[in-house]
Amino acid sequence: MSKVIEQYRIKTEPYYHPVADEVELYEAAYSVRMPMMLKGPTGCGKTRFVEYMAWKLKKPLITVACNEDMTASDLVGRYLLDAKGTNWQDGPLAVAARHGAICYLDEVVEARQDTTVVIHPLTDNRRVLPLEKKGELIHAHKDFQIVISYNPGYQSLMKDLKQSTKQRFGALDFNYPSHEIESRIVAHETGVSAEIAEKLVSIAERARNLKGHGLDEGISTRMLIYAGSLIAKKVAPHDACRVALVRPITDDPDMRDALDAAVSTFFN
Repeated sequence: MSKVIEQYRIKTEPYYHPVADEVELYEAAYSVRMPMMLKGPTGCGKTRFVEYMAWKLKKPLITVACNEDMTASDLVGRYLLDAKGTNWQDGPLAVAARHGAICYLDEVVEARQDTTVVIHPLTDNRRVLPLEKKGELIHAHKDFQIVISYNPGYQSLMKDLKQSTKQRFGALDFNYPSHEIESRIVAHETGVSAEIAEKLVSIAERARNLKGHGLDEGISTRMLIYAGSLIAKKVAPHDACRVALVRPITDDPDMRDALDAAVSTFFN
């Protein structure tokens, strides 16, 4: 395989705890190279899942963090000037299609709609990527697959995927794991005891019940791992939770007091 793509190979197994049959379903989807869409709240494990599946399938993974300033050229490539003159440089989508990687567009809804349409020819039976500026048509490598993710909770009239895009993908729903599984994940990722991990998850569950009632988003599994990592470094649990769980998600004094009280309930 080209040295260009080797840097994207995941060398060690990422820790991922299956919640249902998502691993088997994804493997089946990859076997027919079905484009896949992962839907779920921020920090619930979508990216880790893709990393795990790329490792399990032994395929390189190219991840693109989408944003509102991203242009089509950022994805497919552009001409650049250097000391030797003008040279074409493939973008991440072109690299993945040309060399046979999984291309993961994270939070794709953040990208402009006129940018995301460039993926359409890769998500049907054509499996091609036109490089219009270069006058080249890339026929996707047999191992190429495109995966996108987004948070349906942030959908709006201005930020949502077009139906013409959605219907090109299979979809897997993700959510926060059950109490037992999430506690096991936090303990594994941070090294804290099972007891502390369970307390952190209980705090998160209380916060998630407040989503839409003062909080835009609940405490994610990622945030619990941050808090557990601080506790593992001998930071007092109250302080760790204040820094990693409470202060990042709200500036409202009353909501902060409510979350601080929840922390005190479990770490008295």
